[in-house]
Formats: sequence, structure tokens, C-alpha cells
Amino acid sequence: MTLWARDADLADAINRDRKNPRYLTEFQIPAPVRATSDLEDALTERELVICAVPSHGVRDVMKGASPHLSDECIVVSTVKGIEPDTCMRMDEVLREVLDPIHHPRFTFLSGPAFAHEIAHGRPSAVTVACEQEAYAISVQQSLSSPWFRCYTATDVIGVELGGALKNVIAIAVGICDGLEYGLNARAAVMTRGLREITRLATAMGADPMTFLGLSGMGDLVLTCTGDLSRNRRVGIALGQGQQLEDIVSGMNEVAEGIRTTHAVSQLALKHGVEMPIVEMVRDLIEGSISAADGAESLMNRQLKSENE
Repeated sequence: MTLWARDADLADAINRDRKNPRYLTEFQIPAPVRATSDLEDALTERELVICAVPSHGVRDVMKGASPHLSDECIVVSTVKGIEPDTCMRMDEVLREVLDPIHHPRFTFLSGPAFAHEIAHGRPSAVTVACEQEAYAISVQQSLSSPWFRCYTATDVIGVELGGALKNVIAIAVGICDGLEYGLNARAAVMTRGLREITRLATAMGADPMTFLGLSGMGDLVLTCTGDLSRNRRVGIALGQGQQLEDIVSGMNEVAEGIRTTHAVSQLALKHGVEMPIVEMVRDLIEGSISAADGAESLMNRQLKSENE
């Protein structure tokens, strides 16, 4: 098994010390794993390629990977985000940068799974989606273990959007927690946030039933309530009045929801979908409102049916 790292010094450190000095630093990396900073070395003749880079880096990394992918390899994306500049899902980005021969084998892994707990071997369950179910089943069989259970799906759009959009709602929930609004408010934002996610995703071609599963409600619950959630932590800090620049500068990992918020706002506008929670998070990130004013604006919206 080969692990690619952009930084050659990082790859050398992993091979030498059997630990990643930047992320999950306390975990021992198994001896069969070899790190390299050479994409050709990492990818040549591989049957299964897992893309696990931040959403804004997928285009460049996979464009560089393209010449080295074997025609028969399965590409698995674990990226939970939307490309900031284009508002594209990861499946759309991959279709642009990789040869059509690979397109049927694009699979997308998403669901409630913190990396820290997976590394500890704690029980987790995720969804693997592919339009060609046979490839999803192949990935399911390759990655499943007694403590990591994969389910399959064919709704690529739904699984992709569930993983990306829940990060924005997690920021909103964090804002409520930072304001100390209590558990009632948290439950309300999660529930109405799921409604917003489903509304936009359905308009984009997803199956609404997907959002009752692991890549929808499951991932949303985890990211909105788990203390390991980076997006929730960003929201808590915003709710406490901290500035976004200061919050981001103190993090060594990417909180995808920050970039995703702007992309989701554009997609909502494009598809004519109302997303007031997303709009509140966007305005707060942009600095045009305070956290308290944003929460008040949501509570004072026109009363309506829950199904709207």
C-alpha cells in the first residue's frame, strides 16, 4: 500500500518514524504502508486509488495523477466539499480532469466517520456510491472490516451533496452552541438544515431518500454534535464573537464548510432554492451580520408550513 504526500519531507518522515508528524500524530502507521511524494510512483499499476485531499486541491492533484492511472483502476473520492470557484461536485471535477475510460469507475465514500475514531478501530459505517453498482460493491468488499462497515448506493449526487452540505449546517449548529442557545435550538437547526440540504439536492437530481441514510442524516448528526468536528468548532468560535481569520489561523486542518458555504449559496441561487440557514452562515462568515442578529433573523422569518 502506498501513501502519497505532496511534501517530500513529510513522506520521508512517515517512512522513517512510522508516524505522520502533522495529522493523527499519536498513531503508528503500519509497516506495509510506504509513503512517497512522487505521483507516478504512487499510482502506477494500482487497482484502487483513494483521493483524500481538500476539495480545492482535487482538480490539480487529479490532473497530475491522470497520466499514471491504469485503465482498469477504481477511483474512490472521500472528499466532502464543492469546488469553490466552479461550484462543481467532486464527481463533476473528476469527469473534467480524468479520461472517460475512468468515469464508470468513479466511486464516492461518505458518511459519519471521524478519522481519529477510525484510526482507533472504533466501529464506523459509511456509504460507497457509484452509478455502476458493481464497482461500489468492489470497494465495499475491499475496505470493509470488522470495525469499518461499508454500505453501497447508486445516488452519487445525493451522497456527494450530503457530505458537502452538512458542513455548512454544522457551522450553523456551532454558532447556536457558541451563543449558548441550548439543545432545543441545536435540534431545530439540524432538522431544518437537513430540510435545506434535501431541498437543494433534490433540485440537482438527488434521491431525497438518500438523506435519511448514513451520508445524509448520519453524517449531519455526527458533524453537528461531535467534539471532533472542525466545522462545528468554527461555528462555536463565530458564535462566541471571534473573527474568522483568527479562527482559521489557529487550525492545522481544513474546515470544508467555510469554502462550501459560498458555493452552496451560489447553487441555491442557480436552482431557485431557499436556504435561509446557509444564507445566515454566509453573511456571518462575510462579516455583514453578528451571530446574534443572524439567529434572530431566522427566528423572525415569516411563519409557514414545515413542508415548505
